[in-house]
Amino acid sequence: MLSACSNQQSPTVKPVENPFYDRAFEYREKGEADSAFRYFNKAKDYFIQNKDTYGAGKCLVNMSIISTDKGDYFGGQELAVSALKYLNERDQKQYPYLHPNYNNLGIATHQLGDYIRALSFFDSAIRFAKDSLDIRLYLNNKARTYQQIKKYTEALKIYNHILAGESKNRKEYARALSNIAKTKWLQDSNYNAAPTLLKSLNIRISENDLLGLNSSYAHLADYYSKTQKDSALIYAEKRFVIAKQLNSATDQLEALEILIKLNPKERTKEYFERYKKLDDSVQLAHSSARNQFALIRFETEQHKANNLVLQKDNEAKKYQLIILISISLFILFFGMFWYKKRKQKMALEAQNAIRKSQLKTSRKIHDVVANGLYRIMNEMENQEMDKNVVVDRIEDLYKKSRDISHEEPISDTQAFHIRIASLLKSFATEDIHIAIAGNSAKLWQSVSPTVFYEVEHVIQELMVNMKKHSKADKVGFRFDRSQNQIHIYYTDNGIGMPSDTKFTNGLRNAGNRISSIDGIINFDTMRENGLRIQISFPVTN
Repeated sequence: MLSACSNQQSPTVKPVENPFYDRAFEYREKGEADSAFRYFNKAKDYFIQNKDTYGAGKCLVNMSIISTDKGDYFGGQELAVSALKYLNERDQKQYPYLHPNYNNLGIATHQLGDYIRALSFFDSAIRFAKDSLDIRLYLNNKARTYQQIKKYTEALKIYNHILAGESKNRKEYARALSNIAKTKWLQDSNYNAAPTLLKSLNIRISENDLLGLNSSYAHLADYYSKTQKDSALIYAEKRFVIAKQLNSATDQLEALEILIKLNPKERTKEYFERYKKLDDSVQLAHSSARNQFALIRFETEQHKANNLVLQKDNEAKKYQLIILISISLFILFFGMFWYKKRKQKMALEAQNAIRKSQLKTSRKIHDVVANGLYRIMNEMENQEMDKNVVVDRIEDLYKKSRDISHEEPISDTQAFHIRIASLLKSFATEDIHIAIAGNSAKLWQSVSPTVFYEVEHVIQELMVNMKKHSKADKVGFRFDRSQNQIHIYYTDNGIGMPSDTKFTNGLRNAGNRISSIDGIINFDTMRENGLRIQISFPVTN
C-alpha cells in the first residue's frame, strides 16, 4: 500500500492573513473533505489576488492530496502539476510542500498504471525531503512501484536500505520486514516467507498498528493461497475485518477477492454479492468526488468571471456590449444555420457510406457474431449464467447471422449507460478489474442510436483486444462530456502498444467507426507500460 506522508496529511503551516486558509484546515481536521477543498480553492484565489504564489501553491497541494485520497487520480495529477507552477524549487523554505506534492503526484500516477513516471516523481519527493521518516516513506513507495513492475532486485535493495537505517520506529521496522519477505517470495515462489511475515505481524499486533495489520494479513493471505487455503482464508477474513475498521473500501474489495477465490462454491455467492455491492458503491463514490471537486472549481471560476463583469459594467460599455452581442449573435446564428445545413449534408453522406460499408460481410461477422460470441464465452467462463439466457443470446446471434449482409443497427429500449456498464462488466474476471467513471444517463443525453451503436462496438472491440493481447489486470474507462463533445479515456496496465504496431482488422474498423461519426481516436504508443486511448466525438444538444 502506498502512503501519502508520515501523518497521512499535507503540512499544516498556516498563514494568519488568509481567513479562507484557516477555515480550510478546520474542515480538514474534521474530515469534511468537500468543505476543505472548497475553502482551499477560495484561499488559492485570495493568495493569487495578493500576488502570493507560494500561498497559492500550498492550497493546490492540499487540494491535490484531497482529490487523490478520494480516488480522483486524474484530478489529483492535474492539481499537483498546477501547484508546481506556483512553487519555487530553489527556495528551501518551500521544500515542506514540494516533497509531499511530488509524492502525491507519484501515488496518483502509480494508481493510473504509469509506473515508470511514478518512479520519477518519488525520486523528486526524496530529493526535496529532509526528514529521515519522510525519506524512508517515499523510498517505500518507490520500492512498491518496482515490485509492481516485477523489478524485485531493485525493490529489495530499497527495502534492505530502509531496514538497515537507524530508525527506532517499530512500525517502520515491521513494514520493512513484511515488504522484504513478500518481495522475496514473489521473486522465488519456493522462498519460505512465513517466519518473517509472522514476525512482522506480531510487532504490528503489539503496536496496535491497524494499517500495518491490514498489510500483513494481505501478504499472509496471498502467501498461503496456493499452499494452505485454510490459513489463507483465515488471514483474508481478518484483513476484511481490519479493512472495515479502517473504512477502506479498496482493501475490503481485495480481501473479498481472496475469499471468493478460495471459499467453497456454496459460500462464494454470498461474498460475490457483497463484493458487487461494495464495488458499485466505490465507483459511485469516486465518480461523485471527481464531479464534486470539478463543480467546486467551476463555480469559483464562474463567480470570479461574474464579479469581473460587474466591476467593469457602466453605461458606455453596456451600449458597446449590446452592439457587439447583436453582431455576434447574428454571426453565431448564421454560422449555426450554415453549420447545421452542412452537418446534415455530411451526416446524410456518412449514413450512406455506413449503409454501403455494412454490406461488407466480413466486418459484420467480426463485429456482430465473432465479438458477440467472444463476449458470451467470456461471461460463461467467469460468471454463472442461466442456461436459458445463454441459449437466448446464441439464438439472437444466429438470427443476426442468417441475413447478416442486410442487417441494420437495432434499436434497444435499454438505457445507453446501462448497456455500456453491462458490456464492460462482462469482461471483468477474478484477475481483471475494470473501473468505470462518468458513465451516467446524463452523459448520453441527445446521443442518437446510430452514433451510440458505433461507439458501443468500438468499446467492445477495445475490450476484446485487451482480453486477447494486453495481459492487463487493471482497466479503466472514464467518460466525460464538455459542451458538445463526449470524451472517452481508456487506460490499462498491460504490455502496451509499440509505435510500429500493425493494427488488426478490428482496430482498423474501430477507427473507421469513429471517423464515420466525425470523431477521433488516438492511441498512445510511446508508453513503456500500459496503454492509453482517447476517443472524442461530437453530440447535438
